[in-house]
Order: sequence, then structure tokens, then C-alpha cells
Amino acid sequence: MTAASPDPAVPANRIIVGYDGSDSSKEALRWAVSQAALTGDVVEVIATWTWPTSYGWTMAFPTDYDPAADAQAAIDQAVGPLQAEAPGVRFETRVVEGAPAATLVEASHGADLLVVGSRGHGAFAGMLLGSVSDHCVTHAHCPVLVHRPRS
Repeated sequence: MTAASPDPAVPANRIIVGYDGSDSSKEALRWAVSQAALTGDVVEVIATWTWPTSYGWTMAFPTDYDPAADAQAAIDQAVGPLQAEAPGVRFETRVVEGAPAATLVEASHGADLLVVGSRGHGAFAGMLLGSVSDHCVTHAHCPVLVHRPRS
């Protein structure tokens, strides 16, 4: 796949991967790396975060609480071994404050492929498709692959 990016600031030949640390997203990332090794695409791994909210009492956070740094550390931990396994694949990582589905759809502009796991941390047991993957399938600006783990 070699879709030209309509925006020169957005690099073409990218496979976007939504990563949340779930087993499903880890398998989706592994698949995307295998695909990038075949196509020469850059693998752009994106994780999102939001401040936890509550109603009523305010939640106290430790002074060193940094959800963006935690998300980046999770990506780095996942990508590190894959870089060693696939030295020819170029990786880019991004951590974005915001909703996962909207962030991935926005990132899909000009990408060759968006890869997401079939369900992440928030899914009910037995669901075949999570809300983020469902949103991406119906709104992305490029083809979407929803990776399902082997049964």
C-alpha cells in the first residue's frame, strides 16, 4: 500500500497502531511490525491518556503522577523488543492526551493502514469488537485492520 498523503506535513507510507497495553493491542502491534517489514512502511504507535475523573469528592494524585510518561513507558517497553526483532522497520511513537478513537481517526489521515486490537481494557467479556475499534472501522480515513487474537 502506498497512499500519498494529501498533507505534505504528514508522512506517507505509515501504519498507525493504537496501543493501550492490552494483550489485544500488543498482538496488533506485532502484526503491524510484520506487515511493515514486508511493505517498508513506518510503524507509528499511538497511545492516549486522559486525567481520571470523578464526581463528588476529588481524587488525590501523587505529586509524581504523570499519565503521559506512563503511557510513553508502556509504548517503549512494547516497541523495544520489536525493534530488535525487526531491525529494518522504522518506529515512531506518540502519546496524546485525548480520547483513543478520535485520536486514531485523526491520525489515520494519509496513512496506509490503521491497526487496532479487537478489544482493549474496557471491553465486556465476550465482546467481539470494542468501542474504539468499532469507531475506527466506521470513521477512519484509511483502511483499518482489526486484529483478533488466535483462539
